[in-house]
Amino acid sequence: MRTSPLEAVVSGAAADGNFAADDIRTLDLFLRAADRLVALGVDGICTSCGFLALWQREFAAHCAVPVATSSLLQIPLVERLLPAGKRVGVLTWSKAHLTAGHFMAVGAPTDLPIGDVPADSAFNRNMSLANPVVDRAVQEREVVAAAGRLIAAHPQIGAIVSECTNLGPYSAAIARACGVPVYDVVTLIEWFHAGLRPRRHEARD
Repeated sequence: MRTSPLEAVVSGAAADGNFAADDIRTLDLFLRAADRLVALGVDGICTSCGFLALWQREFAAHCAVPVATSSLLQIPLVERLLPAGKRVGVLTWSKAHLTAGHFMAVGAPTDLPIGDVPADSAFNRNMSLANPVVDRAVQEREVVAAAGRLIAAHPQIGAIVSECTNLGPYSAAIARACGVPVYDVVTLIEWFHAGLRPRRHEARD
């Protein structure tokens, strides 16, 4: 059994995550990539775009191994961890791309407060152009400001789940600035992997 991660690049899919639920051609591209990974012997698959939550059920039904498509899968769990009256807030790179269908596909409420990074930000410009090099300090300021606006508009937020993989590097900064737990694709993968590769616990008398 393999212990090192493998990856499959999906060519021909929208780079901005603007997928439609009935886009069978794009879904098939991802399923074929998943098949290649399973053939190589993986025991679990994660995808890197949060918007792929839309096809969580299709991935799970198709693949012979567990699949975690999106950081949004954490929302139902995080909601149940929060004190009474608190809710999950969702931070995304584009509210226009995030629909009720994405939330329904992962069993999350569809009325969650959502915030995003401004369309004219360096973060969104770099996302749209797929820039390989970015100014981390500039992007951190933009992302933290977006999270701050989200919480200011919705004081009942008790935790943030970041949809976009590219928001992950700023989770610690968000948590420091906003004073709430932050969950992202990294926390999802760490949880997912912990089940695939449980640590050995020594029995004690």
